[in-house]
Amino acid sequence: CRVAVPQPVADSCNEPCVRQCPDSTVVIYPPPVVVTFPGPILSTFPQQSVVGSAGAPEVGAGFGGAAAARTPGASRVYGG
Repeated sequence: CRVAVPQPVADSCNEPCVRQCPDSTVVIYPPPVVVTFPGPILSTFPQQSVVGSAGAPEVGAGFGGAAAARTPGASRVYGG
């Protein structure tokens, strides 16, 4: 007797996102001097994952010895 079990399914994506903000300028007195500071560079790494399972239905004994079957289907969890 061969028992079929669901197989795990997973997928993920990780892409860097970099953005540079505008420069800041200040004026210092006296004497008047202009100094330019480069804007900060912000880096993030958004991540998206998909996890689930797919396969044959599970068959098992219920209460009182009666056999019960669950219908096959896929369950997924999305995260970000």
